[in-house]
Amino acid sequence: MKKLLYLVMVGMFAFQYINAQDKTELTKENKKLPEISFNKLVHNYGTIEKGSNGMCEFEFTNTGKEPLILENVRSSCGCTVPSWPKEPLKKKKTATIKVKYNTNRVGTISKSITVYSNARSSPVRLKITGKVVDTKAKTKINNTTPYLEKTKVTTTPRINN
Repeated sequence: MKKLLYLVMVGMFAFQYINAQDKTELTKENKKLPEISFNKLVHNYGTIEKGSNGMCEFEFTNTGKEPLILENVRSSCGCTVPSWPKEPLKKKKTATIKVKYNTNRVGTISKSITVYSNARSSPVRLKITGKVVDTKAKTKINNTTPYLEKTKVTTTPRINN
């Protein structure tokens, strides 16, 4: 029994020693990894008209020591289409991710764009916000409102026998 306990203890110490070496190697590798830094994480369109230009850009810089590769950029909805550079970005260089939102959809904008890369901080989530209004639809409603105000609706009480 003592031999078994001794073997288990030696095995645990050996496992911890090997695991500690792996962590040291990983931290050395992490220092070499590229790092991505954005000038902004949220773009607010404010209030824009239906059918207007829904383009915005997110500028980013490789602040790491190795080339940065954007592996994929995904949006949370089909109404938001991102485009990004496919070639590696050298250290200290800057590039942009362009995002096109379909402004034919009236209402509140709250969409996210997720950037997957070989950077230490991957993935990074970007966000677009705002509101799309249809000013032409409001004009039609306002033109019919005076007519509704002039019309009187009267009801006669029903008497049930």
